[in-house]
Amino acid sequence: MASDARERMVRSAAYLFRERGFSGTAFSDVIAHSGAPRGSIYHHFPGGKMQLAEEAVRYAGDHLGAGVRAARRDDDPVAAVRGFLGWWRRVLVKSDFRAGCPIVAVTVESRLTEAAADAFGRWQDALAAGLVSAGAGRARAARLATLIVASVEGATILCRARRSLEPLDDVAAELEELIASACETG
Repeated sequence: MASDARERMVRSAAYLFRERGFSGTAFSDVIAHSGAPRGSIYHHFPGGKMQLAEEAVRYAGDHLGAGVRAARRDDDPVAAVRGFLGWWRRVLVKSDFRAGCPIVAVTVESRLTEAAADAFGRWQDALAAGLVSAGAGRARAARLATLIVASVEGATILCRARRSLEPLDDVAAELEELIASACETG
């Protein structure tokens, strides 16, 4: 049961960071959102908010990274990018454009750049692996994976600001053409 409370708190922190940011989320918010017992947060996170944030970043990185890896199982990098973009579309619409990336929120507002770099790196690795298997060279695949993650993160910010999915759709169209061309030419 204690481990369930811990997992709920980590998931809740990731969820709250993407809507409220790192500094806008207090332990009390995480407890209320997760339904965990009040004293359990200090028991499970003796390192305080930074420890909780680091684990929330890992969770967010793993959660979306698993989706990217699942989408690329068909060795179709365009499908993987569509899956990545589709996930963001669902997040934006479901949150009425209030939710962004919890990893970005924590990176911008804290000192957890190493955890954020690791999470983004796992996304890039998953995307690059799909690009390589579809015929793009390793160096080009790595550059394209960086471009994909950076483009989607930037588009997510624009979507939130405009309250529209148009920036994500525009990025998707351009990335799909670029990826198709990269995989044809190797």
